[in-house]
Amino acid sequence: MRVRISAWLVLLALITFTARAQTAPSSASHKQIHRLAPSQAVALTPPMGWNSWNFFEGRVTDQDVRNAADQMVATGMKDAGYEYINIDDTWEGERDANGVLHSNEKFPDMKALADYVHAKGLKLGIYSSPGPKTCAGYAASLDHEVQDAQLYASWGVDYLKYDLCSFIPAVMEKQAPGDRAEQMRLMIAAYKKMDAALKATGRPIVYSLCQYGWDAVWEWGPSVGANLWRTTGDIQANWNSIYAILNAQAGLGKYAGPGHWNDPDMLEVGNGKLTLAEDRTHFSMWAMLAAPLLAGNDLPNMKPEVKAILTNREVIAIDQDRLCREATRAYSEGEVDVWTRHLAGGALAVALVNAGSARYSTHPFHLDLARLGLHGPLEARNLWTGETMTLADGMPLEIGSHDILLVRIAAPK
Repeated sequence: MRVRISAWLVLLALITFTARAQTAPSSASHKQIHRLAPSQAVALTPPMGWNSWNFFEGRVTDQDVRNAADQMVATGMKDAGYEYINIDDTWEGERDANGVLHSNEKFPDMKALADYVHAKGLKLGIYSSPGPKTCAGYAASLDHEVQDAQLYASWGVDYLKYDLCSFIPAVMEKQAPGDRAEQMRLMIAAYKKMDAALKATGRPIVYSLCQYGWDAVWEWGPSVGANLWRTTGDIQANWNSIYAILNAQAGLGKYAGPGHWNDPDMLEVGNGKLTLAEDRTHFSMWAMLAAPLLAGNDLPNMKPEVKAILTNREVIAIDQDRLCREATRAYSEGEVDVWTRHLAGGALAVALVNAGSARYSTHPFHLDLARLGLHGPLEARNLWTGETMTLADGMPLEIGSHDILLVRIAAPK
């Protein structure tokens, strides 16, 4: 979602994000986070689905959402684990005399739409903001949290994306100009208020915070009932955006676990001018990060090669692995980053990302197994080719520009 906030606030958010990520306390643990916010039995693994914004933005309609649900089933994405069909901004109409929010002419009957999605064996998501307006300027939930939560539940909504947006100038800057501590208190209180309203409905609803990683949300997100929280600004369908977001995730793994996930934003696979190599790397690394896998492409017109990426079950299995351990960056050398993720049953996933431009793509990379705490030779499965390969210490590996070698080692030693 495009965020309309002041430039100084964006800069402050980025500074805070970087500083807090680098100084995150090592004592944090999954167990401590569970004590803060017991799971609501939703999002026990990272949510998978589709969101309307990356492709449709404000053009999305009821029919587009129905088409996405149809294609989720027809393409095999549902069978691969995708579940949520999420409507982003611009569905909202006006409130009536009783304060009840109605959808606009693009969405004539939200209950009927939810029923249609549910009949496909899928779930419906919706979007709002704790401020008076959404990012696109439509009616949001300030002072109507309980009313809106009850409305969503009555429609059959299963997922809420709650985007900070207008809450910043309307409440935080207005009520606490220049007072960062008080601004943060107001923000946390607003997210807690909607969490309480959602829980009061009695309906299991995934609660997704969208506030761009501001004030180290990974440290306090579970305490406001969040099941996932955005860790950075908005993703764009280009390599620089994807790679910058990937790098910003280093050090955040300790905050992820069942029912609460770091969210590096929705997938851009199949969008813009991304190459297939970039799509593979993007999807692979979001899986390594135990990130929500929310496709954002045009499902009815999806190319076969894009579908093959989004439905690669071995890569999805990494994302959904029951150990729930997010990947960590082991080391970087030249243009190549090496990430590892521990998996259930003692297996290990290893990802080698070539971030270099085309002129560097033919340089062989020599894998240093000792820096991963391993010694070879090791039998590994390439999750994109399906081939079995032997990893030996120092072996030369050719990885194309912006491409990835993603392997699963069943018995690391």
